[in-house]
Amino acid sequence: MISRQVQRRIGAGLLVLLAIAGLISMSWVLRYGWSIHKLTRGVGDMTFYDRDGRPWFRMDEERRDVPLSRIAPDLQHAVVAVEDHRFYRHPGIDPLALGRAVVRDVTGGGVVEGGSTLTQQLARTLFLSNRRTWGRKVREAGIALLLESELTKDQILELYLNRIYISAGHYGVETMSRDLFGKSARGLTLPEAALVAGLIRAPGALSPWTNLDGAVRRSHVVLARMREERFITPQQEAQAKRARIRVRPYPAAEHARAGYAKEYLRQQFRNRFGGDHPPDWKIETTFDPELQDIAERAVQQGLRRVSRRPLDNILQAALVAIDPKTGDVLALVGGRDFSQSQFNRAVRSRRQPGSAFKPFVYAAALEQGYSPVSVLQGLSSIPPQGPDEWSPRNASEDENADELTLRAALIESDNRAATAMQQRIGARPVLKLASSLGMDKLPAVPSLALGSGEVTPLELTAAFAVFVNNGFRVQPRAITRVLDADGGTALQNDVGEERVLAATVAYQMESMLRDVVERGTASAARQWGVYFPAGGKTGTTDAFRDAWFVGFSSEIVAGVWVGFDQPATIGPNAYGARLALPIWAEFMRRAARKHPPREFDRPAGLKEEQLCSVSYLRPVEGCPLYTEYFKEGDDVPSKLCPIHEGSFRQRARRAVQEMLSEIGRAIRGIFK
Repeated sequence: MISRQVQRRIGAGLLVLLAIAGLISMSWVLRYGWSIHKLTRGVGDMTFYDRDGRPWFRMDEERRDVPLSRIAPDLQHAVVAVEDHRFYRHPGIDPLALGRAVVRDVTGGGVVEGGSTLTQQLARTLFLSNRRTWGRKVREAGIALLLESELTKDQILELYLNRIYISAGHYGVETMSRDLFGKSARGLTLPEAALVAGLIRAPGALSPWTNLDGAVRRSHVVLARMREERFITPQQEAQAKRARIRVRPYPAAEHARAGYAKEYLRQQFRNRFGGDHPPDWKIETTFDPELQDIAERAVQQGLRRVSRRPLDNILQAALVAIDPKTGDVLALVGGRDFSQSQFNRAVRSRRQPGSAFKPFVYAAALEQGYSPVSVLQGLSSIPPQGPDEWSPRNASEDENADELTLRAALIESDNRAATAMQQRIGARPVLKLASSLGMDKLPAVPSLALGSGEVTPLELTAAFAVFVNNGFRVQPRAITRVLDADGGTALQNDVGEERVLAATVAYQMESMLRDVVERGTASAARQWGVYFPAGGKTGTTDAFRDAWFVGFSSEIVAGVWVGFDQPATIGPNAYGARLALPIWAEFMRRAARKHPPREFDRPAGLKEEQLCSVSYLRPVEGCPLYTEYFKEGDDVPSKLCPIHEGSFRQRARRAVQEMLSEIGRAIRGIFK
């Protein structure tokens, strides 16, 4: 038996626990009770902050709050009928709907059906996230009861109709009514009201600008519910179903400046917390508004330069700028004009990168033991590849050297060399590297080396960061932290990095890509004012359908894509160096004023050698020189440059080397 002393201790412990629980509950009730009381004076909004901690923009820049008296009764009735037909009879939670939801959740093994009343939806919209957990449902119910105790039913309905997410970036029925039908919510007809009310349940899938038929079918469900609840007669229902609904084109955004960046951030928040947006939350972002303005001007000016034909007014471009050390998205432009098209090509358009993919082929080769001056031979006789008899060709057919070093092949963007490199190491290591850098589902085909897979500008730009970041892959991030109304942390998004390449390999690739800018296909960058240390790679797809340039300084990696939404030839000679590179250079030149580039850090474990920049062999007198970097295990050239004359002693040494090479070839021929 338990002694009296033990019983007293247990009893005292329970009392302490009850007291603590009571204090926590009281604190919770007081906190939310005060927040709800403040709703009588108006509702706040979430604010997005830039990377320097300054307020940038609100979640609902275009929201218009109106009193309930200025919302059509048909719309009020439609929302109540389809979302919560016992709204005027329950105290904030509906026991019948809640019981049904609990049964389905238990049998379904999780939170399957919400059973939320209109008041609970408002509680979630104003104070909570949209995550489906039991804890959130309990808090949601508690806040709903507090809302009902502090506010009238009309006040609750008014708040709901002004705050709820409707569709296509629209919050509140007034904004939706004006943009969808060109009239205020007060003037909506019955079929129009039913359509707006029907969007609330599935705002993404039923946007009337992309799925009008689905939205109309849902409106018929709303009309049926209104008839069942006796808000309308069967005759009104039938007449409304026969009505032909006309919607206006998607409106030109009133706040087009930084439109792609702002909507991207809003969507990032929705992806994490759902469509709801609690008031007075703070979202700390990685964006630099000054760089965002520079990026938008660079895109607009770059497209203007090439707009010489009627079709060029629909030519699009995308630009992404990232901090290579953290993955922070600094600027993002998803098209030429957000007010004309809200489709974000920077994050949603998947296109072939062309030669801009080649650095990952060579990086995989360097990981396999090749060096930047390893020689690829037999390039003029590469056999056709695959069942379709595909064979690589260079952009200019007179550029078909039989052998090239990896460095020269990348500088010249030689297609045959990239293909030969993939043949030697196989597609598997290339695909593995690409996947580890965020470029998934690429095809294991012979043309992989030439960028026949599809990537988004954001994915490709983030992948290039590995060369600047000592071989570490960083995950792109746009939001660093989310704080709730009480200052609590709702989301902490720390920098995530993972080693993908050896630091020595990353630096070798960085050095090779710097040569592309110094004396390769991107050398025009110098003419555009990029005088600081920089590297990058051009890309052009078949028939000039896509033009790319992805490049970096020590502080920023930026990618630019130019093309049509429906892949088509941009024009003759529409190379990445002519279309995308000038946009990149303009952005990087101006961005360098705020983020001054410095020399790239060289990791330990590399050996420096002076080589001839033409033959990539040991130099003789008269050779132009460059510095090559060799990691442990790399073969360092011992032969002297045969192109430049050199001194008498060097010519004699070279003759001996050539004689020994001839003897070696003869001996090998005997034993073949």
